[in-house]
Amino acid sequence: MFKARYYKADGKKGRARPLPSSLFDGVVNEGVLHQVVKAYLANQRQGTAAAKNRAAVQGGSRKPWRQKGTGRARQGTIRAAQWEGGGRAFPPIPHSWRQKIPRKVKALARRSAFNARAEDDRVVLVDLPTLEKPRTKEIRTFLSALELDGAKVLFLTDGLNRAWYLSARNLQNVEVRPFGDESPFDVLRADVILIERGAIDAMASEADQEDVEEPTATVEAGDSGTTDEDEADA
Repeated sequence: MFKARYYKADGKKGRARPLPSSLFDGVVNEGVLHQVVKAYLANQRQGTAAAKNRAAVQGGSRKPWRQKGTGRARQGTIRAAQWEGGGRAFPPIPHSWRQKIPRKVKALARRSAFNARAEDDRVVLVDLPTLEKPRTKEIRTFLSALELDGAKVLFLTDGLNRAWYLSARNLQNVEVRPFGDESPFDVLRADVILIERGAIDAMASEADQEDVEEPTATVEAGDSGTTDEDEADA
């Protein structure tokens, strides 16, 4: 089981805390990570690049000169690709670059990304200071207390924290997302993952509830638990 460093809201270091095995199971599947990250980057492409081929440009519907006798190379139209202003050979056309990834493969890639960071001790649990209004200075002070100045940091909050999200928009190397909305690319891109302790505690409690098996009584309708012989003896 992995353990993560823990920091309080004032930046002081606390006791290391265990990470839930439902997410941090120690499995790092590099092949799945490569597949999911490549698909994520491909899905960011707009696919709007376009250029005209020789059929789409104007002019040049006849030969610019006769086939033979001029001493020049034969030409069929000035719309050909070798002419200035002509169409482009094999031009890009608008199309979708989107790739679909199965749900279970995405889940495996997410666990693999977290495990890869946990192995290098780059997953940290924190208690975030409460912000009444967005203030970028508060985030800089908090990161300085954790000695993370200049590092690429990914904050994963317990639910949507609008004040922290707005405060981090001016910081180039800081990103704030609700825990569970991050992609494997976001996790691997960051140097350090700061997870709010409340999000991990909620996840651990949900995993414990799923492990508890509720006893079920299977009694058929009309079955009182007695036999005809017992009723006769009575």
